[in-house]
Amino acid sequence: MSVIAPTITVETAEEFKAAVEKLQPFAQRVHIDISDGEFAPTFLLGEAQLWWPKEWVVDIHAMVARPTEHLAALIALKPNLIIFHAETGLNLTPILDEVKKNGIKAGVALQRPTVPSTVSAAIENADHVLVFSGDLGHYGGTASLMQLEKVRLIKAINPNVEIGWDGGVSVDNAYTLTQGGVDVLNTGSAIAEAQDPATVYATLVQEINKHGVI
Repeated sequence: MSVIAPTITVETAEEFKAAVEKLQPFAQRVHIDISDGEFAPTFLLGEAQLWWPKEWVVDIHAMVARPTEHLAALIALKPNLIIFHAETGLNLTPILDEVKKNGIKAGVALQRPTVPSTVSAAIENADHVLVFSGDLGHYGGTASLMQLEKVRLIKAINPNVEIGWDGGVSVDNAYTLTQGGVDVLNTGSAIAEAQDPATVYATLVQEINKHGVI
């Protein structure tokens, strides 16, 4: 069953606290972005400033150029999942192995130009692959549904891997994404910028759980 994971993409501790308070009444699984200002063009909140309600299942998406410099601090937070980008150019396999050795799921993110077969070793070792269709470090990306073709290619490499999607998730496309094989729909501006985020979240959950009519 697919899930909606609201995304927190913020630059300050005050914004982070406000986002947590906004999401806490309804969110269950939450996707938190961090960025070093190098891999992504913006400095987002760093791992040292992260915290969350104990009942949350938290995935951390680390948009960082040098994953090893962040690894120990991220592992110490004990999230559900840590995701690094294939586009760092590093061999991610030992990094993913270190994450998994500590009882945390390990993920790899693929930006739009990245072909799954070029990073097959990382995909083989990952628990989660994030199809990234958004804009690094910002809310409001576009859901390029052509990227759904990657789901088939990823599953051919690792049939059991969990598939995430980041970028432009909305009420209009959530059902299509789940039908395309996406397990975790990381949802940014559709919830974060909504007047009534709880209602938008509930509508998205309803969308991904509806049954198609033949």
